[in-house]
Amino acid sequence: MSTTPLARAVALAALGSCLTLPSLAQAEFIKDSKASIEARNFYFNSDFREDAGQSKQEEWAQGFLLRLESGFTEGTVGFGVDALATFGFKLDSSDDRAGSGLLNQDRSGGSQDNYGGLGLTAKAKVSESILKVGALQLKNQAIGSSDSRLLPQVFRGANLVSKDIEGLTLDLGYLDEVNNRNSSDYQDMRLNTFTNSGIQVSGVNQSNQFMFAGGSYKLTDSLTAGYYYSNLEDLYKQHSFNLIHVLPIADGQSLKSDLRYARSTDDGSSNVDNNAFGAMFTYSLSGHSLGLGYQKMSGDTGFAYIGDSVDPFLVNYVQVGNFAAKDETSWQARYDFNFASIGIPGLTFMTRYLTGDNIDRGAASEGKEWERNMDIAYVVQEGTFKNLGIKWRNATMRNNFSRDIDQNRLIVSYTLPLF
Repeated sequence: MSTTPLARAVALAALGSCLTLPSLAQAEFIKDSKASIEARNFYFNSDFREDAGQSKQEEWAQGFLLRLESGFTEGTVGFGVDALATFGFKLDSSDDRAGSGLLNQDRSGGSQDNYGGLGLTAKAKVSESILKVGALQLKNQAIGSSDSRLLPQVFRGANLVSKDIEGLTLDLGYLDEVNNRNSSDYQDMRLNTFTNSGIQVSGVNQSNQFMFAGGSYKLTDSLTAGYYYSNLEDLYKQHSFNLIHVLPIADGQSLKSDLRYARSTDDGSSNVDNNAFGAMFTYSLSGHSLGLGYQKMSGDTGFAYIGDSVDPFLVNYVQVGNFAAKDETSWQARYDFNFASIGIPGLTFMTRYLTGDNIDRGAASEGKEWERNMDIAYVVQEGTFKNLGIKWRNATMRNNFSRDIDQNRLIVSYTLPLF
Protein backbone atom coordinates (compact mmCIF):
# COMPACT_ATOMS: atom_id res chain seq x y z
CA MET A 1 0.00 0.00 0.00
CA SER A 2 1.84 3.06 -1.22
CA THR A 3 1.85 6.13 0.98
CA THR A 4 0.19 9.25 -0.45
CA PRO A 5 1.38 12.85 -0.29
CA LEU A 6 -1.46 13.70 2.11
CA ALA A 7 -0.73 10.78 4.43
CA ARG A 8 3.03 11.42 4.39
CA ALA A 9 2.66 15.11 5.05
CA VAL A 10 0.28 14.73 7.97
CA ALA A 11 2.19 11.81 9.51
CA LEU A 12 5.58 13.52 9.26
CA ALA A 13 4.16 16.75 10.63
CA ALA A 14 2.75 14.94 13.64
CA LEU A 15 5.97 13.01 14.17
CA GLY A 16 8.02 16.18 13.86
CA SER A 17 5.90 17.98 16.43
CA CYS A 18 6.34 15.06 18.82
CA LEU A 19 10.12 15.13 18.48
CA THR A 20 10.30 18.83 19.29
CA LEU A 21 8.32 18.56 22.53
CA PRO A 22 10.07 18.32 25.89
CA SER A 23 10.88 14.82 27.07
CA LEU A 24 8.09 14.97 29.66
CA ALA A 25 5.50 15.62 26.95
CA GLN A 26 6.85 12.62 25.03
CA ALA A 27 6.55 10.26 27.99
CA GLU A 28 3.12 8.85 27.14
CA PHE A 29 3.96 8.85 23.42
CA ILE A 30 6.76 6.37 24.11
CA LYS A 31 5.29 4.45 27.07
CA ASP A 32 2.01 3.60 25.32
CA SER A 33 3.63 2.65 22.03
CA LYS A 34 3.44 -0.93 20.83
CA ALA A 35 4.68 -2.90 17.86
CA SER A 36 4.26 -6.40 16.51
CA ILE A 37 5.13 -8.44 13.47
CA GLU A 38 2.78 -11.07 12.10
CA ALA A 39 3.75 -13.83 9.69
CA ARG A 40 0.93 -15.43 7.66
CA ASN A 41 1.34 -18.56 5.62
CA PHE A 42 -1.79 -18.96 3.46
CA TYR A 43 -2.88 -21.85 1.22
CA PHE A 44 -6.06 -21.27 -0.84
CA ASN A 45 -7.89 -23.80 -3.02
CA SER A 46 -11.21 -23.24 -4.81
CA ASP A 47 -12.26 -26.24 -6.88
CA PHE A 48 -14.94 -25.42 -9.47
CA ARG A 49 -17.17 -28.41 -10.02
CA GLU A 50 -17.66 -28.08 -13.79
CA ASP A 51 -15.52 -28.82 -16.81
CA ALA A 52 -15.96 -25.41 -18.47
CA GLY A 53 -13.50 -22.58 -17.83
CA GLN A 54 -10.80 -22.46 -15.18
CA SER A 55 -11.03 -25.67 -13.14
CA LYS A 56 -9.59 -24.28 -9.91
CA GLN A 57 -7.90 -21.42 -8.09
CA GLU A 58 -4.97 -22.74 -6.11
CA GLU A 59 -2.21 -20.59 -4.65
CA TRP A 60 0.17 -20.62 -1.69
CA ALA A 61 1.79 -17.46 -0.32
CA GLN A 62 3.70 -16.00 2.63
CA GLY A 63 2.92 -12.60 4.11
CA PHE A 64 4.39 -10.32 6.78
CA LEU A 65 2.66 -7.45 8.57
CA LEU A 66 4.57 -4.99 10.77
CA ARG A 67 2.26 -2.87 12.92
CA LEU A 68 3.50 0.18 14.87
CA GLU A 69 1.18 2.19 17.12
CA SER A 70 2.48 5.12 19.13
CA GLY A 71 0.90 6.53 22.24
CA PHE A 72 -0.16 10.18 22.38
CA THR A 73 1.91 13.14 23.50
CA GLU A 74 0.75 14.76 26.74
CA GLY A 75 -1.32 17.93 26.78
CA THR A 76 -4.84 19.03 25.87
CA VAL A 77 -4.27 17.74 22.34
CA GLY A 78 -2.19 14.58 22.06
CA PHE A 79 -0.48 13.59 18.81
CA GLY A 80 0.72 10.24 17.55
CA VAL A 81 1.63 8.20 14.48
CA ASP A 82 0.75 4.65 13.39
CA ALA A 83 2.30 2.61 10.60
CA LEU A 84 1.45 -0.61 8.77
CA ALA A 85 4.13 -2.18 6.58
CA THR A 86 3.17 -5.25 4.54
CA PHE A 87 4.93 -7.67 2.24
CA GLY A 88 3.66 -10.81 0.52
CA PHE A 89 5.35 -13.22 -1.85
CA LYS A 90 4.37 -16.20 -3.95
CA LEU A 91 5.27 -19.73 -2.90
CA ASP A 92 3.22 -21.58 -5.50
CA SER A 93 0.90 -20.54 -8.35
CA SER A 94 0.47 -20.69 -12.12
CA ASP A 95 -1.47 -18.80 -14.78
CA ASP A 96 -4.18 -21.48 -14.90
CA ARG A 97 -4.62 -21.52 -11.08
CA ALA A 98 -4.37 -17.79 -10.23
CA GLY A 99 -7.14 -15.46 -9.05
CA SER A 100 -7.49 -16.56 -5.42
CA GLY A 101 -7.09 -13.01 -4.08
CA LEU A 102 -3.90 -13.93 -2.21
CA LEU A 103 -1.54 -12.27 -4.71
CA ASN A 104 -1.42 -9.26 -6.99
CA GLN A 105 -2.42 -10.26 -10.50
CA ASP A 106 -0.18 -9.58 -13.50
CA ARG A 107 -1.19 -8.63 -17.04
CA SER A 108 -1.07 -12.22 -18.29
CA GLY A 109 -3.73 -13.32 -15.83
CA GLY A 110 -1.28 -14.94 -13.45
CA SER A 111 0.12 -13.61 -10.17
CA GLN A 112 3.09 -11.39 -9.45
CA ASP A 113 5.98 -12.78 -7.40
CA ASN A 114 5.56 -10.24 -4.58
CA TYR A 115 3.77 -7.08 -3.49
CA GLY A 116 3.29 -4.87 -0.42
CA GLY A 117 3.69 -1.34 0.83
CA LEU A 118 3.70 1.10 3.71
CA GLY A 119 0.73 2.98 5.14
CA LEU A 120 1.12 5.86 7.60
CA THR A 121 -1.58 7.32 9.83
CA ALA A 122 -1.35 10.57 11.79
CA LYS A 123 -3.62 10.80 14.83
CA ALA A 124 -4.72 13.38 17.36
CA LYS A 125 -6.62 12.91 20.63
CA VAL A 126 -8.71 15.33 22.67
CA SER A 127 -10.33 13.80 25.74
CA GLU A 128 -12.03 10.62 24.42
CA SER A 129 -12.13 11.73 20.77
CA ILE A 130 -9.55 10.45 18.27
CA LEU A 131 -8.98 11.73 14.74
CA LYS A 132 -6.97 9.60 12.31
CA VAL A 133 -5.78 10.70 8.86
CA GLY A 134 -4.04 8.47 6.35
CA ALA A 135 -4.19 4.67 6.03
CA LEU A 136 -7.30 3.27 7.73
CA GLN A 137 -8.78 -0.13 8.49
CA LEU A 138 -12.48 0.25 9.32
CA LYS A 139 -15.21 -2.01 10.69
CA ASN A 140 -18.67 -0.52 11.19
CA GLN A 141 -22.21 -0.69 9.77
CA ALA A 142 -21.29 1.44 6.76
CA ILE A 143 -18.05 -0.21 5.69
CA GLY A 144 -15.86 -3.15 6.68
CA SER A 145 -12.23 -3.57 5.60
CA SER A 146 -11.59 -7.17 4.56
CA ASP A 147 -8.75 -9.09 6.22
CA SER A 148 -9.57 -12.57 4.94
CA ARG A 149 -6.59 -13.06 2.61
CA LEU A 150 -2.83 -12.72 2.86
CA LEU A 151 -2.73 -8.93 3.44
CA PRO A 152 -5.52 -6.62 4.66
CA GLN A 153 -7.58 -4.13 2.69
CA VAL A 154 -6.76 -0.51 3.61
CA PHE A 155 -8.58 2.76 2.85
CA ARG A 156 -7.16 6.28 2.58
CA GLY A 157 -8.98 9.10 4.32
CA ALA A 158 -9.95 10.52 7.70
CA ASN A 159 -11.91 9.02 10.59
CA LEU A 160 -13.12 10.64 13.82
CA VAL A 161 -14.36 8.45 16.69
CA SER A 162 -15.70 10.13 19.83
CA LYS A 163 -16.63 8.46 23.14
CA ASP A 164 -16.87 11.61 25.27
CA ILE A 165 -20.49 10.92 26.25
CA GLU A 166 -20.91 7.79 28.35
CA GLY A 167 -22.55 5.00 26.38
CA LEU A 168 -22.43 6.93 23.08
CA THR A 169 -19.93 6.30 20.27
CA LEU A 170 -19.92 8.74 17.35
CA ASP A 171 -18.14 7.72 14.14
CA LEU A 172 -17.49 10.02 11.15
CA GLY A 173 -15.40 9.27 8.09
CA TYR A 174 -14.37 10.42 4.63
CA LEU A 175 -12.52 8.12 2.21
CA ASP A 176 -11.15 8.83 -1.25
CA GLU A 177 -9.18 5.72 -2.24
CA VAL A 178 -8.86 2.01 -1.44
CA ASN A 179 -5.89 -0.35 -1.51
CA ASN A 180 -7.41 -3.79 -1.94
CA ARG A 181 -6.10 -6.87 -0.18
CA ASN A 182 -4.25 -8.17 -3.29
CA SER A 183 -2.93 -4.82 -4.53
CA SER A 184 0.01 -2.48 -3.99
CA ASP A 185 -1.76 0.65 -5.26
CA TYR A 186 -4.60 2.91 -4.17
CA GLN A 187 -7.49 3.28 -6.59
CA ASP A 188 -11.01 4.69 -6.82
CA MET A 189 -13.84 2.77 -5.18
CA ARG A 190 -16.66 1.12 -7.10
CA LEU A 191 -20.15 -0.24 -6.55
CA ASN A 192 -20.37 -4.03 -6.29
CA THR A 193 -22.44 -5.44 -9.19
CA PHE A 194 -22.36 -9.11 -8.12
CA THR A 195 -24.26 -11.88 -9.89
CA ASN A 196 -28.07 -11.51 -9.75
CA SER A 197 -27.82 -8.21 -7.86
CA GLY A 198 -29.74 -6.48 -10.66
CA ILE A 199 -27.51 -3.44 -10.06
CA GLN A 200 -26.56 -1.41 -13.11
CA VAL A 201 -24.36 1.66 -13.46
CA SER A 202 -24.66 4.28 -16.18
CA GLY A 203 -21.24 5.54 -17.15
CA VAL A 204 -18.04 4.69 -15.27
CA ASN A 205 -18.41 2.59 -12.13
CA GLN A 206 -15.97 4.42 -9.88
CA SER A 207 -15.96 7.11 -7.21
CA ASN A 208 -13.31 8.81 -5.11
CA GLN A 209 -15.67 10.02 -2.38
CA PHE A 210 -17.24 7.84 0.29
CA MET A 211 -18.51 9.40 3.49
CA PHE A 212 -20.25 7.97 6.53
CA ALA A 213 -21.67 9.30 9.79
CA GLY A 214 -23.25 7.38 12.61
CA GLY A 215 -22.54 5.50 15.77
CA SER A 216 -24.06 3.47 18.57
CA TYR A 217 -25.69 4.16 21.91
CA LYS A 218 -25.91 1.81 24.87
CA LEU A 219 -29.54 2.23 25.91
CA THR A 220 -29.18 -0.21 28.82
CA ASP A 221 -26.54 -2.66 29.98
CA SER A 222 -28.03 -5.26 27.64
CA LEU A 223 -29.39 -3.18 24.73
CA THR A 224 -27.37 -1.22 22.12
CA ALA A 225 -28.76 0.67 19.13
CA GLY A 226 -26.77 1.75 16.06
CA TYR A 227 -27.36 3.95 13.03
CA TYR A 228 -25.14 4.96 10.08
CA TYR A 229 -25.67 7.05 6.96
CA SER A 230 -23.26 6.48 4.09
CA ASN A 231 -22.83 7.72 0.52
CA LEU A 232 -20.62 6.51 -2.31
CA GLU A 233 -20.83 9.63 -4.44
CA ASP A 234 -22.86 9.25 -7.67
CA LEU A 235 -23.52 5.56 -6.96
CA TYR A 236 -25.56 4.90 -3.81
CA LYS A 237 -26.84 6.24 -0.49
CA GLN A 238 -27.63 4.05 2.50
CA HIS A 239 -29.30 4.25 5.92
CA SER A 240 -28.31 1.37 8.21
CA PHE A 241 -29.98 0.47 11.52
CA ASN A 242 -28.85 -2.08 14.09
CA LEU A 243 -30.25 -3.29 17.43
CA ILE A 244 -28.35 -5.73 19.66
CA HIS A 245 -29.80 -7.22 22.84
CA VAL A 246 -28.15 -9.72 25.16
CA LEU A 247 -30.50 -11.46 27.60
CA PRO A 248 -28.79 -13.22 30.53
CA ILE A 249 -30.77 -16.37 31.28
CA ALA A 250 -28.71 -18.06 33.98
CA ASP A 251 -25.09 -18.54 34.93
CA GLY A 252 -23.26 -19.29 31.67
CA GLN A 253 -26.41 -18.92 29.57
CA SER A 254 -27.54 -16.03 27.35
CA LEU A 255 -29.62 -15.20 24.29
CA LYS A 256 -28.25 -12.60 21.87
CA SER A 257 -30.55 -10.90 19.34
CA ASP A 258 -28.97 -8.99 16.44
CA LEU A 259 -31.44 -7.11 14.19
CA ARG A 260 -30.34 -5.21 11.07
CA TYR A 261 -32.13 -3.12 8.46
CA ALA A 262 -30.65 -1.08 5.61
CA ARG A 263 -32.32 1.12 3.02
CA SER A 264 -30.19 1.71 -0.08
CA THR A 265 -31.05 4.05 -2.99
CA ASP A 266 -29.26 5.36 -6.07
CA ASP A 267 -27.22 8.57 -6.14
CA GLY A 268 -27.67 9.51 -9.78
CA SER A 269 -25.60 7.01 -11.76
CA SER A 270 -27.09 3.67 -10.74
CA ASN A 271 -30.43 1.93 -10.29
CA VAL A 272 -29.89 0.91 -6.63
CA ASP A 273 -33.16 0.31 -4.77
CA ASN A 274 -32.93 -2.19 -1.93
CA ASN A 275 -34.38 -2.99 1.48
CA ALA A 276 -32.27 -5.46 3.45
CA PHE A 277 -33.57 -7.01 6.68
CA GLY A 278 -31.53 -9.42 8.78
CA ALA A 279 -31.92 -11.10 12.15
CA MET A 280 -29.58 -13.42 14.04
CA PHE A 281 -30.50 -15.09 17.34
CA THR A 282 -27.75 -16.89 19.25
CA TYR A 283 -28.25 -19.03 22.34
CA SER A 284 -25.08 -19.64 24.37
CA LEU A 285 -24.57 -22.28 27.05
CA SER A 286 -21.09 -22.67 28.52
CA GLY A 287 -18.85 -23.26 25.46
CA HIS A 288 -21.73 -23.99 23.10
CA SER A 289 -23.48 -21.44 20.84
CA LEU A 290 -26.42 -22.15 18.55
CA GLY A 291 -27.50 -19.45 16.09
CA LEU A 292 -30.45 -19.06 13.73
CA GLY A 293 -30.40 -16.34 11.07
CA TYR A 294 -32.85 -14.86 8.57
CA GLN A 295 -32.17 -12.39 5.76
CA LYS A 296 -34.59 -10.84 3.27
CA MET A 297 -33.91 -8.63 0.25
CA SER A 298 -36.64 -6.56 -1.41
CA GLY A 299 -36.77 -3.70 -3.92
CA ASP A 300 -35.59 -3.40 -7.51
CA THR A 301 -32.01 -4.55 -6.79
CA GLY A 302 -29.91 -6.52 -4.36
CA PHE A 303 -27.86 -5.05 -1.48
CA ALA A 304 -25.53 -2.12 -2.26
CA TYR A 305 -21.94 -2.01 -1.00
CA ILE A 306 -18.45 -1.13 -2.18
CA GLY A 307 -16.91 -3.76 -4.44
CA ASP A 308 -13.55 -5.57 -4.48
CA SER A 309 -13.58 -7.38 -1.13
CA VAL A 310 -15.36 -5.01 1.30
CA ASP A 311 -17.25 -6.97 3.99
CA PRO A 312 -20.95 -5.96 3.87
CA PHE A 313 -22.91 -5.57 7.12
CA LEU A 314 -25.18 -8.58 6.59
CA VAL A 315 -25.98 -11.48 8.93
CA ASN A 316 -25.76 -13.97 6.04
CA TYR A 317 -22.51 -12.75 4.50
CA VAL A 318 -20.24 -15.80 4.88
CA GLN A 319 -17.12 -17.41 3.41
CA VAL A 320 -18.17 -17.53 -0.25
CA GLY A 321 -21.63 -15.98 -0.69
CA ASN A 322 -23.45 -12.88 0.51
CA PHE A 323 -27.03 -14.16 -0.01
CA ALA A 324 -27.99 -10.60 -0.99
CA ALA A 325 -29.27 -10.99 -4.55
CA LYS A 326 -32.43 -9.30 -5.81
CA ASP A 327 -35.48 -10.53 -3.84
CA GLU A 328 -33.47 -13.29 -2.15
CA THR A 329 -34.69 -14.85 1.10
CA SER A 330 -32.13 -16.85 3.09
CA TRP A 331 -31.82 -18.77 6.35
CA GLN A 332 -28.81 -19.76 8.44
CA ALA A 333 -28.19 -22.36 11.15
CA ARG A 334 -24.88 -22.07 12.99
CA TYR A 335 -23.09 -23.94 15.78
CA ASP A 336 -19.94 -22.86 17.64
CA PHE A 337 -17.94 -24.60 20.36
CA ASN A 338 -15.14 -23.14 22.46
CA PHE A 339 -13.01 -25.96 23.85
CA ALA A 340 -11.81 -23.74 26.70
CA SER A 341 -15.01 -24.82 28.46
CA ILE A 342 -13.60 -28.36 28.72
CA GLY A 343 -10.04 -27.33 29.53
CA ILE A 344 -8.51 -26.78 26.05
CA PRO A 345 -8.12 -23.00 25.70
CA GLY A 346 -7.30 -21.69 22.23
CA LEU A 347 -9.22 -24.38 20.32
CA THR A 348 -12.48 -23.36 18.60
CA PHE A 349 -14.90 -24.93 16.13
CA MET A 350 -17.66 -23.48 13.95
CA THR A 351 -20.05 -24.93 11.39
CA ARG A 352 -23.02 -23.37 9.60
CA TYR A 353 -25.47 -24.04 6.80
CA LEU A 354 -27.26 -21.42 4.70
CA THR A 355 -29.93 -21.73 2.05
CA GLY A 356 -31.34 -19.00 -0.18
CA ASP A 357 -34.14 -18.90 -2.75
CA ASN A 358 -36.60 -16.62 -4.57
CA ILE A 359 -33.72 -14.93 -6.42
CA ASP A 360 -34.99 -12.80 -9.32
CA ARG A 361 -33.22 -13.93 -12.50
CA GLY A 362 -35.47 -12.12 -14.95
CA ALA A 363 -36.86 -14.48 -17.58
CA ALA A 364 -34.89 -17.42 -16.15
CA SER A 365 -36.17 -19.69 -13.41
CA GLU A 366 -36.03 -18.75 -9.71
CA GLY A 367 -32.49 -18.68 -8.38
CA LYS A 368 -31.51 -20.94 -5.49
CA GLU A 369 -28.27 -21.48 -3.58
CA TRP A 370 -26.87 -23.09 -0.46
CA GLU A 371 -23.54 -22.99 1.37
CA ARG A 372 -21.95 -25.03 4.14
CA ASN A 373 -18.94 -23.74 6.14
CA MET A 374 -16.65 -25.25 8.76
CA ASP A 375 -13.81 -23.56 10.67
CA ILE A 376 -11.37 -25.23 13.06
CA ALA A 377 -8.77 -23.00 14.74
CA TYR A 378 -6.15 -23.33 17.44
CA VAL A 379 -3.91 -20.67 18.97
CA VAL A 380 -1.06 -21.75 21.26
CA GLN A 381 -1.62 -20.09 24.64
CA GLU A 382 1.80 -20.36 26.29
CA GLY A 383 5.34 -21.59 25.96
CA THR A 384 7.84 -21.23 23.13
CA PHE A 385 5.16 -21.17 20.43
CA LYS A 386 2.74 -18.81 22.17
CA ASN A 387 0.55 -16.88 19.63
CA LEU A 388 1.10 -19.48 16.90
CA GLY A 389 -2.26 -19.96 15.20
CA ILE A 390 -3.51 -22.65 12.81
CA LYS A 391 -6.89 -22.38 11.05
CA TRP A 392 -8.62 -24.55 8.48
CA ARG A 393 -11.62 -23.07 6.67
CA ASN A 394 -13.80 -25.27 4.47
CA ALA A 395 -16.77 -24.26 2.31
CA THR A 396 -19.14 -25.94 -0.12
CA MET A 397 -21.33 -23.72 -2.34
CA ARG A 398 -24.00 -24.95 -4.75
CA ASN A 399 -26.47 -22.95 -6.89
CA ASN A 400 -28.44 -23.05 -10.14
CA PHE A 401 -27.03 -19.88 -11.73
CA SER A 402 -23.23 -19.87 -11.37
CA ARG A 403 -20.28 -22.17 -10.72
CA ASP A 404 -20.35 -24.67 -7.85
CA ILE A 405 -17.39 -24.38 -5.48
CA ASP A 406 -15.55 -26.59 -3.00
CA GLN A 407 -13.10 -24.38 -1.10
CA ASN A 408 -10.36 -24.92 1.46
CA ARG A 409 -8.14 -22.38 3.17
CA LEU A 410 -5.28 -23.27 5.50
CA ILE A 411 -3.75 -20.37 7.43
CA VAL A 412 -0.76 -20.61 9.75
CA SER A 413 0.03 -17.35 11.55
CA TYR A 414 2.44 -16.20 14.20
CA THR A 415 2.39 -12.82 15.94
CA LEU A 416 5.48 -11.63 17.77
CA PRO A 417 5.09 -8.59 20.04
CA LEU A 418 8.17 -6.38 19.65
CA PHE A 419 7.42 -3.98 22.50
